[in-house]
Amino acid sequence: MATLRRPDRQSAVSNTTFSRSNLVPLQSRRTDPDRLRVLVVTESFLPQVNGVTNSVRRVLEHLASEGHVAEVFAPTGPSTYAGYPVTIARGASLPFYKDFRIGLETRRRLRSVMLRFQPDVVHIASPATLGYQAAKAARELGIPTVAIYQTDLVGFAERYGIAGGIAAMSRLTRMIHLAVDRTLAPSTASVRQLEEMEIPGLVRWPRGVDLEMFDPGYRDAHLHAQLAPNGESLVGYVGRLAPEKELELLAHVDKLAGVRLVIVGGGPEEARLRALLPGASFLGVLHGEELSRAYATLDVFVHTGRHETYCQAAQEALASGVPVVAPRAGGPIDVVDEGAGFLYQPGNGTELAAYVARLVDDPHLREQVAATAHRSVQGRSWQSVNDRLVEHYREVCGSRTVRASRRAG
Repeated sequence: MATLRRPDRQSAVSNTTFSRSNLVPLQSRRTDPDRLRVLVVTESFLPQVNGVTNSVRRVLEHLASEGHVAEVFAPTGPSTYAGYPVTIARGASLPFYKDFRIGLETRRRLRSVMLRFQPDVVHIASPATLGYQAAKAARELGIPTVAIYQTDLVGFAERYGIAGGIAAMSRLTRMIHLAVDRTLAPSTASVRQLEEMEIPGLVRWPRGVDLEMFDPGYRDAHLHAQLAPNGESLVGYVGRLAPEKELELLAHVDKLAGVRLVIVGGGPEEARLRALLPGASFLGVLHGEELSRAYATLDVFVHTGRHETYCQAAQEALASGVPVVAPRAGGPIDVVDEGAGFLYQPGNGTELAAYVARLVDDPHLREQVAATAHRSVQGRSWQSVNDRLVEHYREVCGSRTVRASRRAG
């Protein structure tokens, strides 16, 4: 059976006619059967700091530590990451969020990259416009694909009030995930959402957490005194400052007596939130040890957005030994175990503030919940989560090989 090989010139790609009848796997370059070649196509990467970027970074670091070969294709990024080259996709900034760039790449160029790199599997992170083209290009070349569902595009359209956006994003989500071999969704809520769209090949794959970087030992009494000079309790949010996060609910918390609100992060809503939350301290985007200290120094962590497919920030707060108050929707339902915090009715700022007040007013309860929070995430390391990811890669590669062998026979 003929296989597609790397062309002598990139122009050869444009002269190839693709059809469903001639889809065949690329010939693998691997000499070591345990070493995979992984093309990571991501809608978001550095310098953007968000859940998608952070997850991709962890995946790349894991692949490097295990000796696999990888390449990144993204709308933004440094020239290399974790020793792997980063190819920049064409793209454009969103008119309502100019700091965020989306990939607007042609399928022809994606095929060219795949033919050059010859991956065993294409990892598509949080697929949208770029991810859809990558899924189609990989299918045309017979390359196995694993899509990571991480952004609720339908919820995003709903929150931003885009005309016709909900229907369009529903169609796009379904088209993307019908085009891949396996979709990994982070929570039971996101699995259920995709099941309702009749998307096959769904598996729950949660997010890991860095248990060394996020730990109660980073609590900083000096920082606490600096932020709360009158002995207030620090209640904080960490994440993007964007409309879909529903951060206006924090106004209910900002009015509580004995509370000082702390906001870590940046985004298009910052100016509006500064005006709305006059009592809050805005610390900007933090990294490394500064972020570790900020988390661990909080007395209570709050989250407000109802469209989180996982809510990694809540998990990092739990690892830092901080009680979490989050919406009873999406990812937090899985992330926040019983006794590690409280879940409130989405959009209900009064209930949010009531749970925060309960923790602030009862130091003994807060101490108990903090201890449970820390214990609850001890089995959720990135090592174990990404080991399972590599197993998913191998499984889809094996399934595609079996199917190709059957066609050849």
